[in-house]
Amino acid sequence: MKDLKNIFPVIIVLFSLAFFTACNKEDTNETLNQNNTEFLSEEDKKALLFMLEEEKLARDTYAYLNNLWSINQFKNIKNSEQTHMDAIEKLLIKYNIDYTILPVGQFENKELQDFYNQFKIDGSVSKENAFQIGATIEDLDIVDLQEFIAATSNTTLIDVFENLVCGSRNHLRSFVKGVTNSGGVYTPQFLTQEEYNSIITSSQEQCN
Repeated sequence: MKDLKNIFPVIIVLFSLAFFTACNKEDTNETLNQNNTEFLSEEDKKALLFMLEEEKLARDTYAYLNNLWSINQFKNIKNSEQTHMDAIEKLLIKYNIDYTILPVGQFENKELQDFYNQFKIDGSVSKENAFQIGATIEDLDIVDLQEFIAATSNTTLIDVFENLVCGSRNHLRSFVKGVTNSGGVYTPQFLTQEEYNSIITSSQEQCN
C-alpha cells in the first residue's frame, strides 16, 4: 500500500502533463492553420477567379495570334501567361477555392468572352493590329491587377499580383515596340497617359 500511495501522485502528474501537452498541440495546430490560411475575403476570392480568366484571355489570344502570324512575341508571352495562370491556380488551391478552366477560347465571364471574340476578328486584319491587341490586353491587365492590389490586405495575394503586374509591364513594352516597328502608335485604353508613359520609358524589369 505504501508503494501505491507513492505511485498514485506520479500517475496524476503524468496524466496532467499529457492532457496539457495535447491541448497545447491542438492550439499550435490551430495557429498553424490560421497562419497557412491568411484571411481571404469574398472580394479576394472573386479577384483570383477573375484574374485566372483574364490571364487565360491573354494566353488564348496570344496562342491564336501566334498561329496566325508566327510572331515571336506572341509565342514567348503566351508561355509567360500560362505561368501567370499557374501562379493564380496555386493560390486557388491553397485557399480551397473551387474553380474551372474552360477550353481554349471559352470564358465564364461574358465581358472576357466578348473581348476574345473581337480580338480574334481584329487580330486577323494585320500584324500591327495583332500588336495593338497585345498591348491592349496588357494595358487592361495592369489596371485590373492594380485595383485588386489596392482593395486587399492579404499579403500573399499582393505579392503574387505585384509580380504579375511586373510581367505585364514587360509584355506591354514588348507589344508597343511591335506596334512602333510596324509603323503604328499605341494609345493607352485603360492606363492613364502618365502611367503609360512611365512604363514605356522605363527599362525591362526583372520579375520574381
